[in-house]
Amino acid sequence: MSKQFNKHTHTLNACYIGYLVQAVIVNFLPLLFLTISSKYSIGLDKIAIFITVNFMTQLVVDLIGAKLVDKIGYRISALAAHIFSAIGLILLATLPDLLENAFVGFAIAVFVYAIGGGLIEVIISPIAQATPVKNKQKVMGFLHSAYSWGQVFVVLASTIFFLVFGIENWQIMALIWALVPIINALYFLKVPIYQLEKGEDGYLRVRDLLKSKIFWILIVLMVASGASEQAMSQWASAFAESGLKVSKALGDLAGPMLFAVLMGLGRVFFATKGSKWDINKFMTGSGILCIVGYGLAWLSPTPFIGFIGCALTGLGVAIMWPGTFVIAGEQIKYGGTAMFALLAFAGDLGCSAGPYTAGVMASKFQDNLQIGILAAMVFPILFVIFMIVDKKNSQKLKDRNGRIEERVKTN
Repeated sequence: MSKQFNKHTHTLNACYIGYLVQAVIVNFLPLLFLTISSKYSIGLDKIAIFITVNFMTQLVVDLIGAKLVDKIGYRISALAAHIFSAIGLILLATLPDLLENAFVGFAIAVFVYAIGGGLIEVIISPIAQATPVKNKQKVMGFLHSAYSWGQVFVVLASTIFFLVFGIENWQIMALIWALVPIINALYFLKVPIYQLEKGEDGYLRVRDLLKSKIFWILIVLMVASGASEQAMSQWASAFAESGLKVSKALGDLAGPMLFAVLMGLGRVFFATKGSKWDINKFMTGSGILCIVGYGLAWLSPTPFIGFIGCALTGLGVAIMWPGTFVIAGEQIKYGGTAMFALLAFAGDLGCSAGPYTAGVMASKFQDNLQIGILAAMVFPILFVIFMIVDKKNSQKLKDRNGRIEERVKTN
């Protein structure tokens, strides 16, 4: 193995751990929703606000990052992302019990680590995309599978900790998780950082992206992707425990972890075999599978059927986010950091809208999470519709480029 390849490997490894940090930020607190609701007397409608604070903060950072990251550089941005993540997790373990209003303590902690999560969303994908590796689809597939396996690890490790030491000691687990971004920040100090390819005039400007019809289709796809993924992921533990009437440990293992395992497997398959498929058909089929998963979770006459629904949803959403990034790279050349940041913004908007929709609708029907799951089914439906729209527009673009090439050859 060459020294140069080792450099690429270290950069990608740091990116993979970065998505493990993101998995902690997104998935640790949802494991505690019912515990927090019981201990601190915070209703599910207010707990849904934590999800909104998390993803709304991330999407604001996404917008700011579109300009800021190119100015301060990827390395400083990566360090800042991990420092905010670590501080937020430390505050999560300490602030709710220090403040008179625990809700405010949770909200502040979530806000701080969400700043880190937003920066991670902005920088990790372009850093990985910029590495001098030929198969970018493979890179993106494995990169986003790292988030899925990170989610599995977060759920499994946290569940084992709760079983051994008790759920009442969850603050210690939060402090343990804070070590991950601290260690990766030190790693990012050492790894080589590469820059995205530029056109003759540099990267596309934001105004140019906003004028592109294809870009807006991609924006909708990202919103639908984030919402489809997180509406199920964020509520899977609480849904299994309250809706399917199973124990906390079984709910965590068979709910969010089963979801994450299937999502991870789907992304690994996409990374290794996806290049042989028509990506549009592949993603449209995934959207349909996601709808089926939501439908089974909504109906779920038995816990087994409900868990199958969660699992199918994880498999269905697997390639929505990374696949949209791949399509963006193919259909919009030289989008640069701004394109990735705006797509991450749209994805985080969906990550906020999906769980919030499910939580609010459940609250309106006596905390019935099955109704919340039903309401969130609109997002995978929207994804499938816009994949069909993208297929038509991409075909028009290919036909137009083909006619231009023919004219050039004729002249």
